[in-house]
Amino acid sequence: MDMEASDYVKRLPIGERIPFPADGIPFWEVFPYEGDLRIKVLEGPTLPEPPRFGESGPEGCRGCARADTDFLWTDEHWRLSVSDEPAALPATVLLQPRGHYDLDDLPPERAAELGPMLQRVERAVMSLGGIARVHVNKWGDGGAHLHVFLIARPEGMMQMRGTCLPLWDDVLPKLPQEVWDETNRRIARAMATGGGTAHR
Repeated sequence: MDMEASDYVKRLPIGERIPFPADGIPFWEVFPYEGDLRIKVLEGPTLPEPPRFGESGPEGCRGCARADTDFLWTDEHWRLSVSDEPAALPATVLLQPRGHYDLDDLPPERAAELGPMLQRVERAVMSLGGIARVHVNKWGDGGAHLHVFLIARPEGMMQMRGTCLPLWDDVLPKLPQEVWDETNRRIARAMATGGGTAHR
């Protein structure tokens, strides 16, 4: 199927070298890299876009196929997961509905629960201690099943503030496996105090 690029995409400087703006992110104190950087040349659009995992429905969704025991915590409508491999930041968890929905088709009753559920997960992560903020991120380009990242910023680490926090996770040393496992057990137990089941 042939698709025409949007007017927005047609205005982009595709194929050109783009200079950094003087006040761009690479000059912010929270940006974790230094040295000679340059912006990648912008490639042309891929239209139509390839389908995301789970785009065809729950039968093709990796999230739907996972057993509850693969998660930190579950209840009737929500599941909280984490990577088995340690991250570098104190905690990173993913909240997702049990049903196969993205944000735009989340049923009203689940949408009404989303805000309170995000608060509940944030409180569970904050209960670890030594956490200044919990950043909430939703990207959704990899999978069609709604998944919201909640990422802990360590207290006092002002250089990790804001939008670059996930970049710091990429470059800092990973936590020891036993620390990562215990952190996740504590989050699961904190979630279960309000109902549901801790699986760690």
